[in-house]
Amino acid sequence: MDQLQRTHATPPPEEPRNGRSHRRMRRRRARRIAALVVLLALIPVGWSYAKALTAPGSAPLSARSIEWVKEHGGGPLVVWVEKVWYSWHQPAVGGTPKGGIPVEASSPANRAPVKHLPDHLAAPPDISPIAAGTLPREGRWQTVGRAVDGLPTVRVAYLRPDPVHTSLLAGVMWMDTKLLRPVLIAGTQNPGGAPWPYDAHIPSSLYPAIAASFNSGFAMRDANGGYYAQGRMAAPLVNGQASFVIYKDGTVNIGTWGQDVSMTPQVAAVRQNLFLMVRDGKPVPQVTSDPNVTWGATFGGGVLVWRSGIGITADGALVYAAGPGLSIQSLANILVHAGAVRAMELDINTVWTNGYYYSTDGSNPNGFAPHPLLADQYRAPTRYLVPDERDFFLMYIRPQYQRHRNG
Repeated sequence: MDQLQRTHATPPPEEPRNGRSHRRMRRRRARRIAALVVLLALIPVGWSYAKALTAPGSAPLSARSIEWVKEHGGGPLVVWVEKVWYSWHQPAVGGTPKGGIPVEASSPANRAPVKHLPDHLAAPPDISPIAAGTLPREGRWQTVGRAVDGLPTVRVAYLRPDPVHTSLLAGVMWMDTKLLRPVLIAGTQNPGGAPWPYDAHIPSSLYPAIAASFNSGFAMRDANGGYYAQGRMAAPLVNGQASFVIYKDGTVNIGTWGQDVSMTPQVAAVRQNLFLMVRDGKPVPQVTSDPNVTWGATFGGGVLVWRSGIGITADGALVYAAGPGLSIQSLANILVHAGAVRAMELDINTVWTNGYYYSTDGSNPNGFAPHPLLADQYRAPTRYLVPDERDFFLMYIRPQYQRHRNG
């Protein structure tokens, strides 16, 4: 009987057709709402990315994209990609630089006798080569760019960075701080807080006097330090950090904040970046014992990349060094060989590492010609003539000497 009842049981009523339609409509509506929510969530992201790609500046789209990813929580991904890339593109071991040591155009000689030369620094001694087997002109200073009454304001020298990667060349730029005055120019995005004076580029009013320019430090989120200029504190200054300090009288110093340098009414600008890498004419111990954490290296100190640094000599000259395939150790060593008693690392990687000097050129509409310190620098020599994303340093002839300039 039970079996018979189960066999002839009444089947469950079939769901009405309009009920199935309503259920499908609800599912479609839910999918549409979810898609709309995702779209609405992506609009700010897309707007932010588009803004980064179209912001004023000369950096390529690839660099802008990388910076945007880092600013939005993608730092670990960028580090991994860069590590893989540089691991596959290690600098060659051995060999010699293609074309040898460059020969730069010299400054013109003094055109007329001058009874009283401007106050200036003595010519620096040539740099002792680091790699064995000195090349012709290696480490020798060449006078370039503009001069004041025949006195060079800028000199450049080239040398191989270490005894192993002997096909590479690093460039060093010596600048006479008695004849030149520094200024820190804010970028369109770094340090932020626009507007700033000079609109992120070299103003045309200074074209007749510009002698040299070079990149500043890391983006402020990575610099572990502060930024002060034109009476504004864009990021708090931090004790113990390496600091490039410009004073209102045009003098300059490099040192540890709170130890060698500190805030006074005479300070015009301060740019901090990491820690000193050279002190008392020697690389600091952390250069070899803690290359990753201390110096912001993203590859455990194991990958050689474009790096730059700035140092001050015993008599007050500035020496800027940059080049490919540099470790933090080799960069510090180059600056020590160039006479720096204190020095700090500036920016790294190809897009951000650039140094230039300028010479008079009547055939140029601007009246001068920009020259890269190294021919294989990634950015064009006109980089700082247009608004730039990052802050940078400009060296120009002091106003009292501008009527004496030549070259």
